[in-house]
Amino acid sequence: MQQEDTKFLEDSFKQYYFEHFDLIKAPDHTHEREFGFQKFNSGMIRHISIKDDKELHLLFMQNVPSDVYCSNARYSFPNLPMNEKDWKEADLIFDIDAKDLNLSCRQNHTVSICNECRNVSTNFEKCLKCNSTQIQKKSLPCKNCIDSTKIEVSKLSEILVKDLAVSQENIHVYFSGNEGFHIYVYDSQFQQVGSRERSELVDYIMFNGIIPETLGMRKFKPNRNLFPNLDEKGWRGRFAKEIFGSKSKRSKIVSELLTNDYSSFQKTLDDISTKIGVKVDPNVTMDIHRIFRLPGSINSKSGLTKLYCRDLTKFDPFTEAVFLNDESVEVVANCPTEFRLKNKKFGPFANEKATVPTYAAAYMICKNLSTIA
Repeated sequence: MQQEDTKFLEDSFKQYYFEHFDLIKAPDHTHEREFGFQKFNSGMIRHISIKDDKELHLLFMQNVPSDVYCSNARYSFPNLPMNEKDWKEADLIFDIDAKDLNLSCRQNHTVSICNECRNVSTNFEKCLKCNSTQIQKKSLPCKNCIDSTKIEVSKLSEILVKDLAVSQENIHVYFSGNEGFHIYVYDSQFQQVGSRERSELVDYIMFNGIIPETLGMRKFKPNRNLFPNLDEKGWRGRFAKEIFGSKSKRSKIVSELLTNDYSSFQKTLDDISTKIGVKVDPNVTMDIHRIFRLPGSINSKSGLTKLYCRDLTKFDPFTEAVFLNDESVEVVANCPTEFRLKNKKFGPFANEKATVPTYAAAYMICKNLSTIA
């Protein structure tokens, strides 16, 4: 990142943190958490111990970080190396991101940036300018991306409450600041379980590894009475609701399933897994030592804020998570797809000068699609 761009982002982020400390709260058991941060154009600094809000705010003002993180885990000694921290427990956290949903809309708002000559295009095979295959993809998510991730969040919340006895009030949803949501589960029976158990939990939530026999289908001597009813709990009930639709259709559809062979039933399971399973990032949930972006802090991948969602249905990150100011900035923008922030449309820009609000300039600079003019 060029020096002028770095200074622009540092100044914009510093102003944000000065004006919006009310959005940044130290988590419960602050002194037992590990904190970390990055500065622009530098590496991660972690294994930091913080006592309270005052120390946390001081960290922001002294460093002007590009990103700030906090552990899901609680430790006896959070400032020591990992093998000396003495792990106590960890909040259960899920990451649901639009990039993992295989949405058809993404091809319309994803661009490629050449790592060699920095040329921007919509060709993902190679750079159209220097023919290099060393390219990176950048997505400017749309409303459909966010709406689709919201559906996954709602599915996850239902499973946590109905299947896993998690209290709804202990489920907190945050917009990640870029393309999805982080779902925190507090004060549950999962606080002290390790990585292996969390991995098994993720398999359950994602509908991974379920076999036809669990749902009543056998290779030999199939029995229609073994198929689930719609009022059953867990995946048997979810499967029944998805496949049968209603009690009146159950008998007919069971007959059809029995007419087909075992492999056909397995294919049916594969086909519906994406509908009733939840697409979470398994590596995130099973990591009991991970440090997560701090709520209220800015995501340097977008310039948007990681924000608590009070009403997920109505939440619009492209307006509510935009906190940088409206001051006009002249940039050279090379953004071949349009995007919307604060109900305003920007782009496409073909390597041209443009005057845009600070929040839009930061958004494009964070995605390597513009520079300060």
